[in-house]
Amino acid sequence: MGLDVRAIEKALLTGKWNDELTKSVDAPVVKVAQNVVNGDFSDLRTSPSRDLFAVTESSEPATAAAAAIVDRPLAAWFAFSDASSGTATATAEDELLRLTCAVACLHAFLQVNWTGPDLDLKPLDVLALGPELSKLVDEDLLHQKAVAELAYGGEPAYHLAKHPIFLRLAKLLLDTPFQHLQSAPWWRLRAWRIHEQVLDEPVAVPEDVMRSLEPLLDSFASEPDMAGRLLLEQGLLEHYVGHDKSAADYFVRAARATQLEYELTGALGKRTKFQQNDVTQLVLLAESRQREDGSDIPAETSGDADERGKNDTTTPAPASTPAIPETLQLNDDTLLEQTAFTSSSAGGSSGSRLGHIDPASQPALHPLDQCILLALCLNVKNLSPAHGLTAEQMAPYVARVVAHPRNWTVHTMALLLRSRLEAHRTRTVERATLQLQALVDQMPTADSTLAERLLYVHELVLPSKWEMEKELALRFLSIGVVKSALEIFERLELWEEVVKCWQAMERADKAVAIVRDLLEGRKAEADTVITRGKALSASRKQVLDAAREAKLWCLLGDLEPEHALEHYTRAWEISKESSGRAMRSLGGYYFARGNYPDAITCLRRAVAINPLLSRSWFVLGCACVRVEDWEGARDAFVRCVTIDDEDAESWNNLASVYLRMGEAGKKVTSEEDEDGDETQTGTAAQEAQAGGAEKRIPFSNKLLAFRALKQGLKYSYDNWRMWANYMIVAVDIGEFSEACRALARVVEERAAKDGAACVDEDVLDKLVDAVTRGSGEASTEGNAAEAAPAASGATTTGLERRVADLFERTILPRVSSPRIFRARARLLTAQGRYEDAVNAHLDAYRAGPAGTIEKGETDAGKWRAAVGEVEEIVDVLRNFGPRVAGFNWKLQARSIVRTFIGRTRDFEDEPEWARLTALQEEIKREED
Repeated sequence: MGLDVRAIEKALLTGKWNDELTKSVDAPVVKVAQNVVNGDFSDLRTSPSRDLFAVTESSEPATAAAAAIVDRPLAAWFAFSDASSGTATATAEDELLRLTCAVACLHAFLQVNWTGPDLDLKPLDVLALGPELSKLVDEDLLHQKAVAELAYGGEPAYHLAKHPIFLRLAKLLLDTPFQHLQSAPWWRLRAWRIHEQVLDEPVAVPEDVMRSLEPLLDSFASEPDMAGRLLLEQGLLEHYVGHDKSAADYFVRAARATQLEYELTGALGKRTKFQQNDVTQLVLLAESRQREDGSDIPAETSGDADERGKNDTTTPAPASTPAIPETLQLNDDTLLEQTAFTSSSAGGSSGSRLGHIDPASQPALHPLDQCILLALCLNVKNLSPAHGLTAEQMAPYVARVVAHPRNWTVHTMALLLRSRLEAHRTRTVERATLQLQALVDQMPTADSTLAERLLYVHELVLPSKWEMEKELALRFLSIGVVKSALEIFERLELWEEVVKCWQAMERADKAVAIVRDLLEGRKAEADTVITRGKALSASRKQVLDAAREAKLWCLLGDLEPEHALEHYTRAWEISKESSGRAMRSLGGYYFARGNYPDAITCLRRAVAINPLLSRSWFVLGCACVRVEDWEGARDAFVRCVTIDDEDAESWNNLASVYLRMGEAGKKVTSEEDEDGDETQTGTAAQEAQAGGAEKRIPFSNKLLAFRALKQGLKYSYDNWRMWANYMIVAVDIGEFSEACRALARVVEERAAKDGAACVDEDVLDKLVDAVTRGSGEASTEGNAAEAAPAASGATTTGLERRVADLFERTILPRVSSPRIFRARARLLTAQGRYEDAVNAHLDAYRAGPAGTIEKGETDAGKWRAAVGEVEEIVDVLRNFGPRVAGFNWKLQARSIVRTFIGRTRDFEDEPEWARLTALQEEIKREED
């Protein structure tokens, strides 16, 4: 009867204990694990758990040894931190005890800072301290050390988080080696995501955190819910650090793993109380798979929830479901509480596997599937622009989860997301704010068990208590309740937000005074007040608030631009060269003043500390461009679009860099583009066309620039400058269909302001050449190998139709010029439409100097140019006139010449006048 380690690990991961485990073996660690799963962490106070946290003492005299220990990092306090030296002898039971204690510490930290209710366990109850240490170590000391050690990647940890020592202990335990347990990497993933939420800004996690999880996916392949949980939690970490595409992939894989069926579709229904006719409404149809343990049994249908909430101001949970948060009703005089779908309407498209579901009465979902839907809802926001349509697309996901409350934490997250979606609508903003207030108020209450609250907490991105209060304060600000918002920010000691509030009220002097008071000690933060007057060693005093003090100096630098350099430098020094914020501020300071080498140095340090902030990479790339460090600029902009592939400006700059690298003689291979599709080009493309051999750009560079511009235009469709750059590069590589589309967009955007100047007539001529000759001057290289791709682009199917549509539907209805008419005439001639071609040539003549010249003109140069146009139009009429049935081209030619001569008799003494008279006589002879 051995210890079933895998079953206990699974119980810890899922939060559900199997009583058979307690009956099968009588080991102390099993009882500890059972209590931890059930939300009871009191075993941390007693042996064997407390033995893990015995603080080791040296052989020095007691008082000196105790003082030395206090000044050491927490990792040096405990013997388990040296477990790497004895892993070969560690048993599975030893490792299980370590893991169980880590889970207990992690969940204790979550309870006190995320889920509530209040925790009755104190950090000093857990640590086993000797007599001398007990005199020196108190909870305030542990708090300060934990906050300082949790700072990571140049970002400080939130200093008012309660009992951060529990998170630090959990991470220390999880960082020890595990030879017998499989789930330790999974718990490291969970600990890192919580750690990320404690920091001011997201930072990159170590690569091995995600890599070490790959074997677990294989081992849980036969357990759909476990595999789904793991994939979902990986996706949530990727989501939090801003890797949206990777997160989306994990979310979809999680849905497949749990066999969740879902479909966003339309169904007939009403949204207002006075609506007479049903119209199509967006609805999410979803269905969970049948589970053997019965956890998918629905408590009620959404129709039941509708009936239950009609007359109540709140929606209490039914007796068969766990206690859930207070759900406020809308109580609007127009809008219904939720969309009322017509019961007989058919949900889903024809052939859909969810077509049997009635949108008005959908089955309840398993709580894990509800978590996946909420994650997919977040993904809609991440991958879509910020506008009303995105909110409308997110709403059905939230409504599907809110309709069936199955778990306290899941329902809390659903209500929070609904509150965010409703915050920007006039009829729902009141409910949104009150609902958020209710969610904040419910945290300390004991309306549901801790085990229930922790059951799915790792499958959600539930904000911490301070983040939720911060969100409430921001909501107050948005509706003009500034005083209440300020009170919350000051209580949470979010000084950056306090400063922004005073700046918004045009009281910058007040903001400066607050920051200076904090730095000079006239206004103290809570933990500073607590530790004031206590005997602390000099080394501890130096590092006590380094990260936060550096941030305050940066704030002061933002508020006092005239002393910004001094303040930012002071912040960097105080942080002992670990503050990413200080380096970002210094980099921006130098960049704004044109000191690009120093800006590059500072920004490189900033991105080394925290590589997840795309703005730092962007400014670094711009600085590299200014000093013509093309490879450095390319690397920076590639990182920008890797972090945020919707950053059109970065795509544009990346494309320009590719072309500039070509001018410098640096050829970019396709392998160098694996980090992202490329960007736009600026004047580099135009200079490349005009330049000589020294400015030749390899075809591969042009192709990379083209791809970059194409990607960037997906997210900046109205940017005519990007379209103009895209057009030039497209012509250069032979992508004439894309060049045609780009020219059309430029004309649509700029015709009203620029007139005919909005048309790039050189590009237009090349497009017509590509149609009329079947090939174009696609490459500036003149190189056969590089011209081959251009030739294939020139023969793109449908190019002739595209160019014809460009003239008829886009250009000519808006603008015209002689050259545009001539280009169209050449196209019509190639199509054999001679009558239309002749008319186009005549339009070109009328719009040119010869057609617009007036009597009394004195500019001889203009007149000579007009004479050439007259000769040209007569030649056109002579060549094409006979091909047009019923057209008297000779009469037209004679009329043109006679009219021109009549208007310009003042130039009879010019040598070119003889050419006009000779032309007139020639036409007369042809008529005879």
